[in-house]
Amino acid sequence: MAETLRRVLSSGRAAGPGEDIAAEPGPPLLLLGGPGSGKTALLFAAALEAAGEGRGPVLFLTRRPLQSLPRRTPAALDPLRLQKIRFQYPPSTHELLRLLCSAHEAPGPAPFLLLIDGLEEYLAEDLKPQEAAYLAALLLDTAAHFSHQVGPGRGCGLIVALQTQEEGDSGDALQLSLLQKYFLAQCWLQRTAPGSGHRCFRACLEPGGLGPREEWCVAFQPDGEMRITPWPTQAGDPRSDKSSSCGGQPCLSFGV
Repeated sequence: MAETLRRVLSSGRAAGPGEDIAAEPGPPLLLLGGPGSGKTALLFAAALEAAGEGRGPVLFLTRRPLQSLPRRTPAALDPLRLQKIRFQYPPSTHELLRLLCSAHEAPGPAPFLLLIDGLEEYLAEDLKPQEAAYLAALLLDTAAHFSHQVGPGRGCGLIVALQTQEEGDSGDALQLSLLQKYFLAQCWLQRTAPGSGHRCFRACLEPGGLGPREEWCVAFQPDGEMRITPWPTQAGDPRSDKSSSCGGQPCLSFGV
């Protein structure tokens, strides 16, 4: 589902009516980053982006309710978009597995985008490698089932956010390596030198063989405002420093 995330990162706004929107969801995407890197903000931005496409509801799974929602953005203020995002809060791995296994019994239209935030919290429940592999396979199978429901030529996309550690243990590295076999597309959020009063991250999107690697600067202001600009080398100015690439452009505002 790299295309949805690419639109969020490229334009800083949701797609509008009449814009060219790819019908196929593309390979499942793994959104990776350390604590406080803005994974949840980007995931919710992707939910708003998808909700504005008018192709169906979005299913957002997370262990607990979001602490804050986007602010001062047209997409976030659109009640129709928010109504299309269905939140569910499985509190444990067992409940997450039960929800996924019973997805075919859920009433209403099938979602065309499935989002999972905080997968590391479910993996932290002493899952063995084969159990983590089963969870990953079940996520893909659930998305495939929804794709069958929404009809040919459309499909259900899948984006999963996973927190990484700078100095993870061998178990974390093994789980990440295992997940990367299932999620061909990946987006890494890597901390860079901070600017004046804000946190900066380099977003590197690998679309899983469906296009070139792309990069952006994602900067978070003290009030939670998120600004997205092209990484300097992609903006045509490789000499630009990191801090200057994180300002002066249209921005999204999210609480993180």
